[in-house]
Amino acid sequence: MGFRCGIVGLPNVGKSTLFNALTETAAAQAANYPFCTIEPNVGAVAVPDPRMAEIAKVAGSAKIIETQLGFVDIAGLVRGASKGEGLGNQFLGNIREVDAIVHVLRCFENDDIQHVENKVDPIADAETVETELMLADLESLEKRVPAFAKKAQQGDKEAKTAASVLGQALDLLREGKPARLTKPKDEDEARIFAQAQLLTAKPVLYVCNVDEGAAADGNEFSARVFAKAEAEGAKAVVVSAAIEAEIATMEPAERAEFLADLGLHETGLARVIRAGYELLHLLTFFTAGPKETRAWTVERGAKAPQAAGVIHSDFERGFIRAETISYPDYVSLGGESGARDAGKLRSEGKEYLVQDGDIMLFRFNV
Repeated sequence: MGFRCGIVGLPNVGKSTLFNALTETAAAQAANYPFCTIEPNVGAVAVPDPRMAEIAKVAGSAKIIETQLGFVDIAGLVRGASKGEGLGNQFLGNIREVDAIVHVLRCFENDDIQHVENKVDPIADAETVETELMLADLESLEKRVPAFAKKAQQGDKEAKTAASVLGQALDLLREGKPARLTKPKDEDEARIFAQAQLLTAKPVLYVCNVDEGAAADGNEFSARVFAKAEAEGAKAVVVSAAIEAEIATMEPAERAEFLADLGLHETGLARVIRAGYELLHLLTFFTAGPKETRAWTVERGAKAPQAAGVIHSDFERGFIRAETISYPDYVSLGGESGARDAGKLRSEGKEYLVQDGDIMLFRFNV
């Protein structure tokens, strides 16, 4: 299981350059003019995890299969997009299909690259896009909430629940606040709220696209974005799309030296993934054997049968138990047999909460 992040922002902030670098492809046309991305480009990247090499070494695995992170490169939004300006609502529809929004903000000066607003102001850029997303949600809920309220008056329990939770979201939007601040009171409200697919309900990661000189520590522009993210309970990272594009063309052996020369310890991709995991409350568990070491992703709070279901629905349906070893125990004790001998291989049942780094073997009967 992976997750999909929609890359959004105003035109010419570096979205397609970042997408190309992250996916190491040239699928998205990066050009110095608005709307060079006409259709949403989708790419998947392997999630790097140094633990996998250690697990594979112990297990004698023939290959390593990382979990995947999906990126959707969505064309630049402009003021008035919710009313069809620019390329309009088709792109708002693309955003509804993703799990999180990666909001790329221009945090660099460059007279050779046109800015759609003719100034560099990442906070204003963020507010422009956020406003369009809120207006789209507002228009949607102003139609739906009265319809649910009418059905609720006729005794429809589902409609009553929808009118309550979506009404709360509508009130927030009318106050100029995103729908993600809505607080469903129970599982039914949470389910209906999720099904509404509101644009401003998506968690947000701000990516500050800086020039090469600011890639290590950021700059004045990115500092303002980090302050905004902290105030909102969002996440922010500093990335130089230009550097990431250059790294994408290098051999793996050259990358570490190149990063070190720039004062960087990891790629922008690694920072984006880590922030994305935190944003979506995800964790990684592993399966390991002679054939392969493989990573899988579940949400924090997932129980063992749910993790089994990520691998195959039959595993969840016929779940019996999960033989589980923590990553430190697996590596330090030499794998499954050593962990079993040391009493560190646990037999976990249906209520076990999966922990990050667990190595799991599922027993099932269908």
